[in-house]
Amino acid sequence: MSEARILNRRAAFASLAVAVLLLGLKSWAVWSTGSAAMLGSLADTALDLVASLATLAGVWIAAMPADEDHRFGHGKAEALAAMVQVTLISISAFGLALRAVQQWLAGGRTAQAEDGIAVSGIAMAATLALLGYQRFVIRRTGSVAIATDHVHYQSDLLLNLAVIAALALDQYADIAGADPVFALGIAAWLGWSAWRASQKAIEQLMDQEWPDDKRQRFVELAARHPELHNLHDLRTRSSGDRDFVQFHVNLPAGMTVARAHDITERVEADLCRHFPRMELLIHIDPEGHVDEPGNPLVEANEFERLETKR
Repeated sequence: MSEARILNRRAAFASLAVAVLLLGLKSWAVWSTGSAAMLGSLADTALDLVASLATLAGVWIAAMPADEDHRFGHGKAEALAAMVQVTLISISAFGLALRAVQQWLAGGRTAQAEDGIAVSGIAMAATLALLGYQRFVIRRTGSVAIATDHVHYQSDLLLNLAVIAALALDQYADIAGADPVFALGIAAWLGWSAWRASQKAIEQLMDQEWPDDKRQRFVELAARHPELHNLHDLRTRSSGDRDFVQFHVNLPAGMTVARAHDITERVEADLCRHFPRMELLIHIDPEGHVDEPGNPLVEANEFERLETKR
């Protein structure tokens, strides 16, 4: 198994361990304080646990090698796991908003603020440690499932800060209604986080092209090979921690198959050295051939585009 996939699994197990720890601490804190904001934090942590299980399943399945039924591998399992997390975050946001409105109307207050503040402080310390490790893994692997989990735990930091503020204002400043107001703010933040986290997962599921800067770097590297002419019909996508690229390129019509094969093998080796998690397919056209006349997506010369951008 590759280093990237090992790191993804370790990050998923770390997320699961933190979720279990915080679930126990926050359950006790809700019982002790009666805080709606703390209840929202508990609900979010409970869903964190489910989301962490989904993340673990996603990266575990994505790490499986290609087989007869999945010749491109299982990378999209990560994007599916990310969408499960997005759904759970959205449910958490809605349930918390509903509970906050109910508490606001009922005029409820909190108790034993010290317990809730202490638990939130411990939660923030554990979350910061997890976020640091997740950032390290994301830089090494680019995992969309871990990245979505990272966004979720980033929101947990603000959530715990909001819980501390809500308890302090309610208990020490005697400001009635502070707890449900902060709970509503947490719900809004969770909803925003869900929408933001869904974008990259949707991009992978819809086979969206690479970002412009990454695509341009690929073309620049291909342009270093003078044998290639009229690189066109470039198609790129990502699936889990894997990239998939294909393009057409012109070679002299009289060139032997063996010579053309040697050139494409050398080009593939060089490009895959710069993009180590990439699978590349090069299709050779004889010079002068037109694949689909009038189709700008197919016939656009990427080398000419690159010169225009320069």
